[in-house]
Amino acid sequence: MPLNSVNTNAGAMVALQSLNRTSDELTATQKRISTGYRVADAKDDGAAFAVAERVRGEVAATTSANEQLGGAKGLLDVTQASLENVSKSLSKLKEVAVKLADGTITAEQRTQYQSQAKELTNNIQSFIKDATYNGTNVLNDPATLANKVVRNGAGDTYTFNGSKAATNIFNAVSGANAWTRGDASAALTKTGALGKAITSTLTTMNNFGSYSNYVDSQITYNKSKIDAQEGGLGALVDADLAKESAKLQSLQIRQQLGTQALSIANQAPQTLLSLFR
Repeated sequence: MPLNSVNTNAGAMVALQSLNRTSDELTATQKRISTGYRVADAKDDGAAFAVAERVRGEVAATTSANEQLGGAKGLLDVTQASLENVSKSLSKLKEVAVKLADGTITAEQRTQYQSQAKELTNNIQSFIKDATYNGTNVLNDPATLANKVVRNGAGDTYTFNGSKAATNIFNAVSGANAWTRGDASAALTKTGALGKAITSTLTTMNNFGSYSNYVDSQITYNKSKIDAQEGGLGALVDADLAKESAKLQSLQIRQQLGTQALSIANQAPQTLLSLFR
């Protein structure tokens, strides 16, 4: 190829190729800076992008599972609060039952104590009925004896059992307002109505405490897992902005020099005119 030609300018071709490469690199660097990602889409790195999308899906699924566990935690917390108030009311009812078991009280006093017992059993019934969260009551609804909640992003579930508190606790003491001395004495025994109600309440509280601890632990674990996944995801696709900033300045200078080099190369054929003067 002739070195002195107006048809083919080799210098300009080389300068243009270099300028195009610089422009491509500059575009890629600006994309990383604007998005914050080294791998923003499959064009940047198909394999890394595929892995990143899978991890993002796992993070989203685990986050969703934690949201469901949060609902279960709310239900269990409400249930625990209800049982604590039932337990306190049963303790007060036991105090009243002791007085009803006393054969030396007057008929008027017995009536007053029976009235107190009635109020306490009404409270117990209310606490059980009001233990509702998002429309679910695991103390008063026989249909909710087995409750399943999603515990992780894979869709695995955790099952906790409800309790027939209305039957096992309230019904046992619902007639306390009519207890005679003998009824009250019998109710106070370990196998009596009040004794069974207290035992059932404490057992149920222990069970729901265990359920609540499990849910809290699972939520904490899921959060730790999400943090680890996001850390790995960042290492895979995030851009080093300090590095990209330095590279941007370098490429901008190269682009300016490349433009000047192309301008000089384009002027080379003009020198051939001097040969014809």
